[in-house]
Amino acid sequence: MKSTNNLVRIIAALLFGSLLFAQASAQGDQSLRGKLEQAIEIASQNTLQIVSLNQTALPNIFEVELNTGEILYSDISGDYLFAGDMYATTPTGLMNLSASTRQKRALDKIALIPEEEMIIFSPEEVKATITVFTDVDCTYCRALHGDLEDLMAYGIEVRYLAYPRGGEAAASYGKMISVWCSDDRKESLSLAKGGEDLPPVTCETPILEHYQLGNELGISGTPALVFSDGRVIPGYLDSERLASMLSLN
Repeated sequence: MKSTNNLVRIIAALLFGSLLFAQASAQGDQSLRGKLEQAIEIASQNTLQIVSLNQTALPNIFEVELNTGEILYSDISGDYLFAGDMYATTPTGLMNLSASTRQKRALDKIALIPEEEMIIFSPEEVKATITVFTDVDCTYCRALHGDLEDLMAYGIEVRYLAYPRGGEAAASYGKMISVWCSDDRKESLSLAKGGEDLPPVTCETPILEHYQLGNELGISGTPALVFSDGRVIPGYLDSERLASMLSLN
């Protein structure tokens, strides 16, 4: 929902700013990226930036990735932008090229996070791994955490990243600092998700970086699960369903 609302806002802003865009387009030769950056920044009042611009499999059509995680498409002239997923037809049906881009981006960004910044629960034999954006006060995050024993039995490693809904303003933000600053993070996380009050502790944590990463991946709620192939799955799934999606049963 958040991603859809952002796209609607982007397109509406661009339409509203079309006169400014036309004016900017007339100011001599510009690169495609420069032209799009100027239009998008004017229309969004500098809240949106392009983080990557890539040629797609479709001739003269470019993929435009924004700092919010949304993907737009532009023609080679930069005169037109459109939103929505791009599909390729294949002998077996349709391939969502936009989803492939989002999955690769998720994997690339998560790969940059050191494991020591995560809270990891590992089974004796790891058969699959999920990365979970979590909030200690989230009901369904607690339900997922309650399934840890079953997940371990399936061989699913769970790697937690912090996502206090609402960022620094969230009631859970201080609690999650206490978790990440504790000597035993796994035990503290389990206690906090069990509703226990932890002694307030402060230290330098990666919580806001995790939160920003979640936003960049289009995450707006918890739990949000990232599979090892880059799929981002919102919401709670029971252990049996998770194992099935990971081809473990």
